[in-house]
Amino acid sequence: MNNPAPRVDDLVARTPLRLSPDPRRVITKLFVPGDDVPEYGTRSAAVIARVMAMDEATVEAVLADTMDLFADRHERLAETFADHFTSVSHRLELSARPSAARRQLIGAYFTHEYAVEAAALFNPSIVPHPDQGGLEPGQLRFVMSVRGVGEGHLSSIGFRTGVIGPGEQLRTDDPGPHLAIGSHRRVLCDRALFHGKLAEEGYDDELAAFLQRNLSARFTGDDLEQALAALHPQLHTRASAHRTVERIHEIAANNYEVEFPEESSLGERVLWPVGPSESHGMEDARFVLFTEDDGAQTYYATYTAYDGAHIAPQLLETLDFRTFRASQLTGAAAVNKGMALFPRRVGGRYLALSRYDRESNSLTSSDDLHTWRDPKTLQTPVHPWELVQLGNCGSPIETEAGWLVLTHGVGPMRNYAISAVLLDLEDPYRLIGALSEPLLIAQADERDGYVPNVVYSCGSLVHQDTLILPYGTSDTGIGFARVGLAALLERLTKS
Repeated sequence: MNNPAPRVDDLVARTPLRLSPDPRRVITKLFVPGDDVPEYGTRSAAVIARVMAMDEATVEAVLADTMDLFADRHERLAETFADHFTSVSHRLELSARPSAARRQLIGAYFTHEYAVEAAALFNPSIVPHPDQGGLEPGQLRFVMSVRGVGEGHLSSIGFRTGVIGPGEQLRTDDPGPHLAIGSHRRVLCDRALFHGKLAEEGYDDELAAFLQRNLSARFTGDDLEQALAALHPQLHTRASAHRTVERIHEIAANNYEVEFPEESSLGERVLWPVGPSESHGMEDARFVLFTEDDGAQTYYATYTAYDGAHIAPQLLETLDFRTFRASQLTGAAAVNKGMALFPRRVGGRYLALSRYDRESNSLTSSDDLHTWRDPKTLQTPVHPWELVQLGNCGSPIETEAGWLVLTHGVGPMRNYAISAVLLDLEDPYRLIGALSEPLLIAQADERDGYVPNVVYSCGSLVHQDTLILPYGTSDTGIGFARVGLAALLERLTKS
């Protein structure tokens, strides 16, 4: 006699491990008084004049007090003050020769702290750490990305590390005392991606066509400026040209690299918004360890870039979590939130889950990881707990039974649930099975928070036949659950 399939709620075991937002985790940012209210204008000149009017003894005393208060909260604080002084030094009289201490103090007045996760910490994704050395048998070291939210609902991407095993043990490491946002630099731009972004946004004019003809397949910022300088003078004067040039510079600025100090720990690194498309936040990174056909491995992540009015998926890539490259995506499927890459090519092409229509789970493919076309719907809202919308909870996980995809659904009262579907390994467009009920919903102690009634994940992993599922709880903290993989797959193949 066959044993009955386990109930879905019997498959999940929550762990005691919880992570909460820590307002002590701060970065330094440039602060320009009055600049956040353009109609009133900057007050930088007045502030500098007041510091220049101080006598030297007062300057040195105020600087010493400032360093006493803040130096232990940040690495290289004196260098930050010097850099911020340089950014506003054009406001000084040409004849001014401030002392080193006065330059430092001016820089301090144009610096402020920002608590990256003071409001919320949630929506994790988890992948194997690139360094698996020094572990005991049965252990796996992991990297977990997290979404932190601070003042003004501004999101950034942070990291935690930890170890799974042996057995049911699960721990996270101390992330370290000093946060770093790294140094940023421009990168070579891809002409096809560049032209694709312009075309899909309606900038298919003479200037765009001129650049398509005159730029190399990969070009630098200097190459772009030289091409623009060679444009026919009468094309420069057209109103559409000014709009296109502005958008061209924005697209170029959205493709960049960031490198963190070698001595910083992974838990101290924060991917802070840099490009115009992400000026109001980098949200919900879905990391995956991608393996090419030749065995080479790269960590990729899709994330949501938000500029205050529009959202779009963008791509991160890294080999070591120290140097990251950010780039834009294009195509009909590269819209809205919630893209998630498959961990390898299927049929020679890159695949990704998409929610291009904002409410269903779809599948799309690409030849180059950047252009995503022809999305095909896999799953539409059917059950009461998902009728508002469906989406994925991270990249598919390859199993012998098929591609395991954790999903999220939204029901009455905007109540979120996590569930699962199974796709065919060789033909992921074929749905093998789907749970008819939620795998995880917010329990009583998880319902209250920044956004109530939400459980949400951006990625899980399998270790020793157990699915490790980190998940955000009401956009406030992070919990961890274990799911028996064999039992879950049995339930999916019989659904």
